[in-house]
Amino acid sequence: MIDADHEERQAATALRNGRPASAEELAPLAFAGYAHFTAMQVRSGAVRGLDLHLQRLRTASLALFGHALPDDDVRTALRAVRPFAPDDFSLTATVYSPAGEFTVAGPEAVPQILVRALPASSGPAGPLRLATFAHERTLPRIKHVGEVAKTWFLREAVAAGFDDAAFVDRQGRLSEGSIWNLAFWDGQRVVWPEAEMLRGTSLGILMRQLERMGVPQTQREIRAQDLQSLAGAVVMNSWSPGIAVRQIGGVEMPPAPAFVDLLHRAYRAEPPVAL
Repeated sequence: MIDADHEERQAATALRNGRPASAEELAPLAFAGYAHFTAMQVRSGAVRGLDLHLQRLRTASLALFGHALPDDDVRTALRAVRPFAPDDFSLTATVYSPAGEFTVAGPEAVPQILVRALPASSGPAGPLRLATFAHERTLPRIKHVGEVAKTWFLREAVAAGFDDAAFVDRQGRLSEGSIWNLAFWDGQRVVWPEAEMLRGTSLGILMRQLERMGVPQTQREIRAQDLQSLAGAVVMNSWSPGIAVRQIGGVEMPPAPAFVDLLHRAYRAEPPVAL
């Protein structure tokens, strides 16, 4: 006999405020694009850096809407997707206003949360070749939706024979990748690029765990001419704390397996937290 309830659980991957979302409820998000989100990897029902994801959603909601959902409400919404997903999955939580893009002050500005479960992913194996493009994201500190430029430059990079894109700001500084943070190794320290960018949750996890491990870190401006003096480069996001990069623009980066291993060890030191 077909279990109708099981079929509904399997089919429903998008929940609004903890229950399956209807097309009517999704329309403001689909047609407006004024929203922000966070993406995380759930393994055995737990997430590393959950506090950083909650902080990201809270800060962005206050910036975009003037209101933020309580952390407990957000965690309840995240947890509600568990019956619709396997033990290991990717989770995206998008916060938006039911009033659409014309959100102003008032009750209509109180945000809603949309949670979606997708198959688990660990990202590409690497090493990656990154083409560089002059680009600065609008509101770079907020992980917001509707960023067509990121996909545009990714497609341009692939068309040119690269794997992905890295961005250079108007001061000539490397900032971030299409969906990645960048990190470098100078032979002794982890080097974080100094520029306006989105501070990823994996980056936040690594910074605090590397500090606990006593690994030296520094933040400084990285330009194309600085790359040849560095001993390795990686990209990172929720998929992985470190995927090796072998080329940035016209500069070949040396292999740095010990650097990649260091970042993965630091990430594993972060305790997973149940949703």
